[in-house]
Amino acid sequence: MSEQENTALVQQAYELFGRGDIPSLLKLMSADVVWQITEAENVPFAGRFQGQEGVGRFFATLAGAVDILKFEAQEFVAQRDKVVVLGESLFKTKEHGNEFASKWAHVITVANGKVKHFQDYADTAAATKAFKAR
Repeated sequence: MSEQENTALVQQAYELFGRGDIPSLLKLMSADVVWQITEAENVPFAGRFQGQEGVGRFFATLAGAVDILKFEAQEFVAQRDKVVVLGESLFKTKEHGNEFASKWAHVITVANGKVKHFQDYADTAAATKAFKAR
């Protein structure tokens, strides 16, 4: 696929996430997709998730752990099979009610018209702090 096609696929994925349409989002992923969220202490949705089922567990865990107050993809940059997405978010933990914000970068690899790999880079210190009881 071209860089434009890869970007369109990734933009569609973010739109589906924004609407909460996780089943349709999962259909954009390869069967052996790898979803990597940088490890952070006490953050229940951090870690490595494998396959569409694993990524589905990630989204279920995320929904159970936080309310999303803001999630904004601001820029998409494509080169070859990679699309880098820059954005920012604001979450509120459901357990303690603590808010945490982060600017982030996501690196997404596309293969054969599907999302093959996702890597998140965000402020893990803010997330770790928010998931601790105060």
